[in-house]
Amino acid sequence: MSKYQDIDATLLPDIGAFEGSLAQRVYLAVKHAILALDFPPGAILRKAPICERLGVSRAPVADAITRLGAEGLVDVVPQSGTRVSFLSVSEIREGVFLREALELAAVAKVARDLTEDQRRMLSRNMRLQALLIEDGDVPGFYQADEEFHTLLMKFTGFPHLANVAQTVSLQVSRARMLLLPTPGRVAETLVEHRAIFDAVLDHDEKAAQDAMQRHLGQLMPRIETLEKEKPDLFNAGFQTESATG
Repeated sequence: MSKYQDIDATLLPDIGAFEGSLAQRVYLAVKHAILALDFPPGAILRKAPICERLGVSRAPVADAITRLGAEGLVDVVPQSGTRVSFLSVSEIREGVFLREALELAAVAKVARDLTEDQRRMLSRNMRLQALLIEDGDVPGFYQADEEFHTLLMKFTGFPHLANVAQTVSLQVSRARMLLLPTPGRVAETLVEHRAIFDAVLDHDEKAAQDAMQRHLGQLMPRIETLEKEKPDLFNAGFQTESATG
């Protein structure tokens, strides 16, 4: 049996922080908790505590869980209820592959067509990343990191690209949250972002793509190491535990 316990519903963000219908805001709140690892892999999702914390009925919570299941973030386990899905190296590897294809194309286009307004926005984001490192704010840095990549996607002029990139790399996002607290990794990430930023400012498409590829290439080796160190967070670890429990 899994050693994981029920979620801590008090960690859910207030739905007032999100936009959209009630069902959409409940979905985004639960999704945020999963991606931020406040609801860790294997944690049991029970509707009642979520309803109580968010002040909603069961219907929007059930709808949110259905949507998250379709995205692969939760699993409905017979005789065990619903739990946050474990990480899957094969799914992460596919997400990294798809994300890299999108990001390399995006950064080349942005390097070619960068506007002055876009330069200012990227520059502001880079300064924020440095400030958050100075403050030791790892969760804040993660958000600024995500914004850096999202800005590059948006600057292509293709309005749906950022959403597509996020959708294909949901499992990647969770794994990255686990990796950022690794000693020195946040500072290394900033250096890698700065290399991308400098190449984009120079309108050097190849250098921008090379820098992005080096940045994204750090991910899979680190995730494979993480799987060995924390197998209980991954599918294989759960299967082994179930077989021996």
